[in-house]
Amino acid sequence: MSLGKILVVDDDKNICELLRLYLEKEGYNVILSHDGEEAIVKFNALNPDMILLDIMLPGLDGWQVCREIRKKSNVPIIMLTAKGETFDKVLGLELGADDYVVKPFDTKEVIARIKAVLRRIGQNGQAEEVKEVVYDKLVVNMTRYELKVAGKVVDTPPKELELLFHLASNPNRVYTRDQLLDEVWGFEYYGDSRTIDVHVKRLREKLEGVSEQWALKTVWGVGYKFEVNE
Repeated sequence: MSLGKILVVDDDKNICELLRLYLEKEGYNVILSHDGEEAIVKFNALNPDMILLDIMLPGLDGWQVCREIRKKSNVPIIMLTAKGETFDKVLGLELGADDYVVKPFDTKEVIARIKAVLRRIGQNGQAEEVKEVVYDKLVVNMTRYELKVAGKVVDTPPKELELLFHLASNPNRVYTRDQLLDEVWGFEYYGDSRTIDVHVKRLREKLEGVSEQWALKTVWGVGYKFEVNE
């Protein structure tokens, strides 16, 4: 039984075949693509459950591919990159990527990240307990991975939803950036704490001014909280 379809996009055919070998051994169906244009065509035709996306691609680069896919889908995207600079990581996250892995990577780490993301979004074929927080003009439902603002569904990447759900489930509690990285990103995440700032900024674009009963607040010098007026 297949655990789902994963589209692997990398111009290095050796990396593609290595990932195919390990992912198929784990039980996933693997689709390979070696350039950006082909990746978009295969995404549209085959509807994968996850995308492993290299940044440095011929033709359309990984950022452009991510941007195009995010126009129509919230499918989980993990960026594969040889670049370790914070700028590259933050840009990928701003474009809607859910995570990134820096080359050279441990294949077991990549598989662990894939499993963690798919488990969070319910791709394990098992019924899950409904997880939802509701406030004035705001509904965050983690069973459907859905955000409703003022009654309308707002397209939101999975990691943004997880961050909002975590904060809103613990109203008025202040979290440091490192706490949020540990509790939301988890599994020994090695990213820069500014990742949190990127996601909060994107959430505020969706949420600010919606209600006077709650707000996503910065606690200067500490971190963030979901403030609820009592």
